[in-house]
Amino acid sequence: MSPEATEAPTRSPASGTQRSSSRLRLLVLDRDPGFTQVLANRLDAVGWELRTVSNPVTVDALVTMRLNALVLDLAVIGPGSWEYLERVCARMPALAVVICTGPSSVAQRVRGLRLGADAWMTKPCHAEELISVVEAALRRHRRAEMPELVQTTTIGELTVRPDLYQAYVNGQSLELTAREFEILQLLSQSDRVLRREEIYERVWGYAMAHGDRSVDVFVRKLRQKLRAGSPGWNYIHTHFGVGYRFAPEPDVEAGAGCDEHPAPRAGSALLGV
Repeated sequence: MSPEATEAPTRSPASGTQRSSSRLRLLVLDRDPGFTQVLANRLDAVGWELRTVSNPVTVDALVTMRLNALVLDLAVIGPGSWEYLERVCARMPALAVVICTGPSSVAQRVRGLRLGADAWMTKPCHAEELISVVEAALRRHRRAEMPELVQTTTIGELTVRPDLYQAYVNGQSLELTAREFEILQLLSQSDRVLRREEIYERVWGYAMAHGDRSVDVFVRKLRQKLRAGSPGWNYIHTHFGVGYRFAPEPDVEAGAGCDEHPAPRAGSALLGV
């Protein structure tokens, strides 16, 4: 993927707006100049800072842009679009990501949302509707933001860093994805059993569909990384038919055998979907 991109000039807010000191920064990755122009005209009126790019942009480049939101046409990325989406969402958990692309299947939309996208829209769509969806995603992210004064905490062998969306053991990152960290943070801050539906609503931001197993899948992957990085402790306990409870407890049996059969470090684990 080439780091170079064809980028339109940054749009200035319309005269008379009062938001110049705290403008929202939106990047649109799209190759339809008509669509981006209509969007640019509308955003001028609300004072957002808009950048439009027609070629793939590296994740590192996105980080340097200090964006609030990203509107992404997966067709621009090409065959590696799913991996790209996962990397963007994992690297920038505070970024509101809206997929706006051509016709898709239910499976594709579900996959995109599970990889971390906040919403999925199908072209053609109205610019006003897209802006409203982006605004809704931004509100969810603001509500989920952790207070700036949250301190680093130690739980069992874990050192939890909310500012970095990561947990560490002896300085070694567990390489958690954004969703995995959000689940860990939610569970660790509760002193009770959390129902699967409650976990889903508070982490994903909307109601869980009947039969959806996303919470179980992510908890399983989180447990694997916790066990690999901290094999002498049990952290997440299952309450069958209800949900999960967080309670760090030393695992005497695992601790006794860890010298003979050391667990692999979490840093070598693949990121979860």
